[in-house]
Amino acid sequence: MNNQPWLKSYPPGVRWDAQITPRAVQRILTDSVANHPEQPAVDFMGRNMNYRELGALTDRVAAGLQQLGVGPGVHVGLFLPNTPHYLVCLFGVLQAGGTVVNYSPLDAANVLKHKIEDSQTDFLLTLDMAALYPQMAAMVGTTRLKKLIVGNLAEMSGAPEQVVAAMAAKGETVAIPSDEWHMRFAELIDNDGRYRAHGIDDPHEALAILQYTGGTTGLPKGAMLTHGNLSSAVEQVVTTGLGTPPMFEMGKERVLAVLPPFHIYALTVNLLLAVRLAAEIVQHVRFDAKAALRDITDKKLTFFCGVPTMFTAVINDPDAARYDLRTLKMCNSGGAPLPVEVGNRFNAITGTWLAEGWGMTETSPTGTFSPIPGKRKAGSCGIPHPGVTIKMLDLDDPTHYVPLGEKGEICIQGPNVMKGYWNKPEATAESTTFDGFFRTGDIGYMDEDGFVFIVDRCKDMLLCSGYNVYPRVLEEAIYQHPAVSEVAVIGVPDQYRGQSPKAFITLKHGASPFTLEQLQTFLKDKLGKHEMVRDLEIREALPKTAVGKLSKKDLVDEEARRRVAV
Repeated sequence: MNNQPWLKSYPPGVRWDAQITPRAVQRILTDSVANHPEQPAVDFMGRNMNYRELGALTDRVAAGLQQLGVGPGVHVGLFLPNTPHYLVCLFGVLQAGGTVVNYSPLDAANVLKHKIEDSQTDFLLTLDMAALYPQMAAMVGTTRLKKLIVGNLAEMSGAPEQVVAAMAAKGETVAIPSDEWHMRFAELIDNDGRYRAHGIDDPHEALAILQYTGGTTGLPKGAMLTHGNLSSAVEQVVTTGLGTPPMFEMGKERVLAVLPPFHIYALTVNLLLAVRLAAEIVQHVRFDAKAALRDITDKKLTFFCGVPTMFTAVINDPDAARYDLRTLKMCNSGGAPLPVEVGNRFNAITGTWLAEGWGMTETSPTGTFSPIPGKRKAGSCGIPHPGVTIKMLDLDDPTHYVPLGEKGEICIQGPNVMKGYWNKPEATAESTTFDGFFRTGDIGYMDEDGFVFIVDRCKDMLLCSGYNVYPRVLEEAIYQHPAVSEVAVIGVPDQYRGQSPKAFITLKHGASPFTLEQLQTFLKDKLGKHEMVRDLEIREALPKTAVGKLSKKDLVDEEARRRVAV
């Protein structure tokens, strides 16, 4: 059996065995500052910074943190939206010698408390926004947190006074106490930027980021992502873009950054990769389809990495045809499976293929990529990244891998795969195969050309009348309906069948609703009888996660509450 069938599918000039040298993550920034100091680095709310300015501000963050006692072994939390604060704080913590812990604004109080204690977070950086600060203020004095460092959106904008007034008028900011628990971000950076650099002996051992998984049951686990994991992930992506002809041009790319950076996908592609390429990062605090369309057109952006719901919103915007999206040359969809129809429509509108990749928090999050240029296969998330090996574990016998073409649990090995779960050796062991690969929990198969096809998550699989039913298959079929904008399928209890599929759907602008019977008629030649949707709910909007993925967990919880109420 061919153990590396993907080699034949690699694009011209790209090598799977390319040299990938791990290094300290902070060097990604310091190298770009040294080599491209005057290149535009950040465009945010009317303010522009070049790489020299970005580097100087980061140095001041590092120096300020060291004055507080941050160094090797000290964990610093980031509870920040998509602003320049995140960029300078991420690199600043690492330059100071500390470890970053990412926090999500959507976390419940008990989850935030768990992460603070479990990760041993001593200091935390946030903003005075009403959507952020109060959640962390509640943690002061009740957890191990020593100090909150609080900034504001205005200080990174081009018109601070106007932004302060506008946000205050809308009630979007809150007052911050002056006490021993708090420090202003402006105070933190009030220094000369001279910090003590810390060397890293082994990048694959040195912890850079604790990235908590979203887990559907129990409290989340912290994936230990090392400097070697993250720097290797960035180099894997860079390597795939340096083929013939090259996709990336150092110092010339312009990146639309709309994903929340506390998510590993956004952190790697929108921040670390962009800085590695000395690209200009156009940051939006939150995603808005109109604003994205406007900036792509007016600022001639070249990169746009997002999740399927964002691309769906862009192509379904009623004014999309008015904008020129032809400057885009690389767009990537990650975080969730990309519906085939969405990819095809995006290509028709922009002239650019919407590449799809697969990865996880635990893989930093590289794993597979779509070859551009080269062979493409509808429904596939691509082939393994340079240095990555993927196998499919037998679902019934975890001591064997299945042959090409057969479904199994996707298992991965590579320099991007995490060191393990923080303080959870048992969970690390359970997620490791007999030969040292990481067990992802995703079900898929690899074809004879090395292309990976995701069938579903193990935990998402439904058991209907004894048959395995994969929601992804149903969702792909439903997306073919001309009126459907978004769809998520979950299993609901069925006294006769055990489980039955229920579809939650939003409609395209101006589309007419339809009944369950009409949908079943449409799907009759696309699904097996055991797969047919048995329940339908059309909504104005579907719940989403912090990164914008459709949240099946919320739908499952809603259904459970509804059944209890009934």
